[in-house]
Amino acid sequence: MTPDLQDTIANIPAPAPEALFRAHLDTLTKPLGALGRLEDLAAQLQTLGLTDLRKAAWVFAADHGIAAEGVSAYPAEVTRQMVLNFLSGGAAINVLSRLHNAPVHIVNAGVATALDSAPTLRNTPIRPGSRNMLHEPALSEAELNEALALGIECAAEASAKGFNLIAVGEMGIANTTAASALTAALTGRALYPVTGRGTGLDDAAHAHKIAVLEAVLAHHEPHLTTPEEILRRLGGLEVAAMTGFILGCASHRIALIIDGFISTAAAACAVALAPQVHSWLFAGHQSQEPGHRILLAHLNLTPILTLDMRLGEGTGAVLAMPILESALALYTQMATFTSAGVSAATAL
Repeated sequence: MTPDLQDTIANIPAPAPEALFRAHLDTLTKPLGALGRLEDLAAQLQTLGLTDLRKAAWVFAADHGIAAEGVSAYPAEVTRQMVLNFLSGGAAINVLSRLHNAPVHIVNAGVATALDSAPTLRNTPIRPGSRNMLHEPALSEAELNEALALGIECAAEASAKGFNLIAVGEMGIANTTAASALTAALTGRALYPVTGRGTGLDDAAHAHKIAVLEAVLAHHEPHLTTPEEILRRLGGLEVAAMTGFILGCASHRIALIIDGFISTAAAACAVALAPQVHSWLFAGHQSQEPGHRILLAHLNLTPILTLDMRLGEGTGAVLAMPILESALALYTQMATFTSAGVSAATAL
């Protein structure tokens, strides 16, 4: 672990005790607990000191060497093509971010082919895609450290811009394969229940994906002894950068809305490195990927939404933003029984 990463982790603050905020919720003009999960979300926001929400989305992009094994329904060049779509404003994340006033920032952590500079693009690829983890670690130690540092730098940029609630998304062909490998390694679960169909694999292609992953884990298993080594061998450049970003944001008192399977794999790596980061995480949604449900349970995170999505990009995380805004507004704007002159419930 580099000194910068150690310092980042050491600077992650603990949340305030929740009891005071729960007590305030119980004084509002409603039956106890009547707002359900909104009360949980409001209390968590208050423990983090978030009294107003300044929103943004960060999307990390990179290619994966494992794509050469035919584990995705789409060719690797789609990663670059989708980044261009993000930059032109035509992707789902752009539409939703405009709707919910959360500006999108794109990070090229390792797209395989070159991208021209653009105002909303941090164009700092560490290498042209990860290595093929079927044969070797996805990243070298130096590349892992660079990717983590890139994420930490992006978090500092987000803090300097004044954001305090960020949706974390990604783009990378074959990155569900990396996420499945990470999930199996971090949770100890078998590959079949954590490996989905990604971008739409048929039965034969899905079986092939699982077979490739079995070979990957067999190759690396003796070395999967630390969170960093798991991430280095089985992750990807955007996953490692997201891991650093999550840790960095928490150290700057920025809350994260985690998106789908790949973003949650990065969050699981971050929690494995620094358990205290958990307090700064919200699960935006639960995707169709079977491994996502398992990872959320592993992290003890309850998704805000369940919409059968499997897109990534940060879309599910941005969709959860108005729910969090609603929870905060209810906490701060509802009258209490005393202020409204409403009789409270009597004990029965």
